[in-house]
Amino acid sequence: MIINNAEYRSVWWEHGRLRLIDQNKLPFEFAIAEFTDCRTVSDAIRDMTVRGAPAIGAAGAFGMALAAQNAPDDKFRSHLRNAHDNLISARPTAVDLVNGVNHVYEQTLKFIPDLQHARKVAILVAQEFANRSAEDCRQIGLAGNEIVPDKARILTHCNAGALATVDWGTALGVIRTAHRKGKEIFVYVSETRPRFQGARLTAFELEQEGIPHAIIPDDAAGYYFWKKEIDLVITGADRVCLNGDIANKIGTYEKAVLAREHKIPFYVAAPLSTFDFTCHRGADIPIEFRSEDELKRWGDVPIANPGSPVLNPSFDITPAACITGIITRKGVFHPREAAQKIQD
Repeated sequence: MIINNAEYRSVWWEHGRLRLIDQNKLPFEFAIAEFTDCRTVSDAIRDMTVRGAPAIGAAGAFGMALAAQNAPDDKFRSHLRNAHDNLISARPTAVDLVNGVNHVYEQTLKFIPDLQHARKVAILVAQEFANRSAEDCRQIGLAGNEIVPDKARILTHCNAGALATVDWGTALGVIRTAHRKGKEIFVYVSETRPRFQGARLTAFELEQEGIPHAIIPDDAAGYYFWKKEIDLVITGADRVCLNGDIANKIGTYEKAVLAREHKIPFYVAAPLSTFDFTCHRGADIPIEFRSEDELKRWGDVPIANPGSPVLNPSFDITPAACITGIITRKGVFHPREAAQKIQD
């Protein structure tokens, strides 16, 4: 992705440490956080310093690599197991985190008792996982470009850009590619309460690349559907089930229902790591509930009635019946067929 006229990834390994763009500080400050310890990586995933399913998958993979570097020789296996469990518990909904952590953990264990080699393998495997994720998103952009008409007015939700992945993005990978191919497009960016990933992060990415866009309140999407000013909806996903149901940022389901009511195509863009072949349907996905402070405070400023309880689900489920197609690196597929098609 382009930030301040330079190319960046959201997550990368450099000089023996994990480096990532601090997404909690954007768009007001561009800062790079560094990590040399697995536990602090878990904390960064929990507090959303790094967020977005593929990005936390890569961060989790590198977190396991750090655990392998720091594990005592006499407790190598148990140290890795504890790091594995701690990382996976950081965010329960996005399956990329499980996939990234498991991949490095399992490959590293294969080289015990040669611990020196096992430590090297952990880094190489984590880098391979991150590189594959970035290439997945590049290919998603190329495949998805085919469904974007010239002069399309596109609604997206949350941040499914390069910040949420390793590079390119999923939904924004499609949008970024269409723009770079010379198509005239306009993007409606829903703000995505309560953490404003759309208003802060998606808008930041689009502005950096000169893609025409406007931020809208979450509950203004219906107004623009009613005005017939939306031609296409593209979102990302945090988990894709075997039957084509998906979990994504809270508010995605509402956009899908509106799109279906107004007969507007609704697409989901997802890398292969976001498919969960053990999860049959959306009802089986664990939904993360986050702190009430996200709704009741903005920094140190109270913004809600102090005595009222809060329900703060971070994700919702969009059923396959509401989805026109799932965009993958292997092509665009009907949601009920996607899990099978990507394995062919």
